[in-house]
Amino acid sequence: MAQSDTRARIQGAATVLFRRHGYAATGLKRIATDADAPFGSIYHFFPGGKQQLAEDVIRTSGTHYGRMVMALLDSVPDPAESLMRAFEAAADDLAAADYADACPIGTVALEVASSNEELRAATAEVFEEWVGMATRWFGRWVAEPKAAQSLAYSMVMMLEGAFMLSRAARDGEPLRVAGRSMAELLRTAVAQAAEDRPRT
Repeated sequence: MAQSDTRARIQGAATVLFRRHGYAATGLKRIATDADAPFGSIYHFFPGGKQQLAEDVIRTSGTHYGRMVMALLDSVPDPAESLMRAFEAAADDLAAADYADACPIGTVALEVASSNEELRAATAEVFEEWVGMATRWFGRWVAEPKAAQSLAYSMVMMLEGAFMLSRAARDGEPLRVAGRSMAELLRTAVAQAAEDRPRT
């Protein structure tokens, strides 16, 4: 079997396990078992072991997830409606996963924030990437850069917080409420930008 297939299976298994159980609770033997890969192959592809694998998973899955969210936001022309639809899709996906699979890096980010500087930095880079992508998206409707960035931060914070509440309650309603709140924030920002625009 191709080496690239083995590497991809290891990455895929680690992504699921880190997302569901966190970094400390996920062992390399479990990753190898779930990946149907020889234990030694993990060190073949990731000589730095669990830490290197975790960094790779954080950056790879984080970038993929960010692009998926942005694709959802581009799925309909109206930006407020697209926000609500994106959060609704997140609620549906979470329920379909029996509330086990939420943000691909959220569980690890909370766990390593004060215990592992390398992994903390990796999660921070992914969040920064998400904020950057979202800032550019909001910038289509809110020209003032700081206002667009504020909306981007709000979206990421609401998404992460709503995932936590929804998983705890086993109910997607917090995600749906967050989507409606983000839509209202955007509408308010667009209206404010229109009022602030110089009149000729």
